[in-house]
Amino acid sequence: MPSSSASPPPPSEPDSAGRPPTGEPALPRSLMLRILFGAVALVGAYFIAVLAIKLSGLWLLIFGSVVFAAILRAIADPLVRHTGMRDGLATLVAVLLVVAVVLGVSVLFGQTISHQVATLIARIPAAWDALQAQLSTMPITDQVMNILTTVTGQAGRALMVAPKFATGVLSGVTTMVLVVVAGIYIALRPVNTREGVLAMAPISARPRLREVMNACGRALKGWLLAQVISMVLVGALVTLGLYVIGIPSPIALGLLAGVSEFVPIVGPILSAVPGLLVAAVSGPEAFALTLGLYIGVSQLEANIIMPLVQRRVASLPVILGIFAVVAMGGLFGPLGVLFATPSALVLYTAVTMLYRQDVLHDEEAVAPGEPQQQR
Repeated sequence: MPSSSASPPPPSEPDSAGRPPTGEPALPRSLMLRILFGAVALVGAYFIAVLAIKLSGLWLLIFGSVVFAAILRAIADPLVRHTGMRDGLATLVAVLLVVAVVLGVSVLFGQTISHQVATLIARIPAAWDALQAQLSTMPITDQVMNILTTVTGQAGRALMVAPKFATGVLSGVTTMVLVVVAGIYIALRPVNTREGVLAMAPISARPRLREVMNACGRALKGWLLAQVISMVLVGALVTLGLYVIGIPSPIALGLLAGVSEFVPIVGPILSAVPGLLVAAVSGPEAFALTLGLYIGVSQLEANIIMPLVQRRVASLPVILGIFAVVAMGGLFGPLGVLFATPSALVLYTAVTMLYRQDVLHDEEAVAPGEPQQQR
């Protein structure tokens, strides 16, 4: 007996033009719009990333200005807090103090430093030749000697780019002037600068972003204070130690060691090379004493000086500092290495507050520069 229910109609096939049958639903318009928006967003993100890399010099200039402004504010804020001085006048006094320190060092030690730097530059090639001559008399493998010969040849070819280096120095001086001028402006109007940046954020997010920016500023000032103290102590210790050992140009080498402390990990290692080359000419005993001096000062700085000066200021995990130096150096070159640690400190502070605290709700997460009582 035939069933009373009607059998389902056979599925319709696409027509000859490949169009879907009229019975099948098309993609929702909202889904198509979302797919189109996602594709446009991906393309836009790619071009923004390319533009950010192309303008890397501009970002470093802006961040350098922020760092210099933090130095000025580190001097001006105590003046405002303890003397009741107006903010603008305190910033002007901070600028004059920085200029006075630079001019004072130049007047008191400028001639000695310039003479020792010139002597050091003249001694390094002779020290390198003497080191090769000493190594050639030792039972050293031919492979190591070939490496030394290759390095010497590369150093000789590097002298051929001296005109380009001079051009780079002029460009660096121009950039430094721009950084100083922009840094003074930011230091004079820190609130206006901060609020101008916050104006691009949603109104509901501005209070939290203001807290993050304030914490980043405090962390940066604290780190700079610790670095200045470390630079002065390391430079003085290296200068005194080299003078006692009898190494030529101790002030120039000590100044190089102190300034290099601004770039953690990489700076101290590179600053030791000229001193060791000069010491190698004086004999194995002087070389051993100089090597011990650099290692001893490095250990003293890492285990005693920095823990003491960073007890009340911001610090950055060592491993993050290493990765920051490698990453920033690969992306932006020498200037990236110079600003690697402060930029990593700012990023670490922002990630701690915006992700660990706000997203993960980690009650133990305390960002550098964040007041303890706020947690």
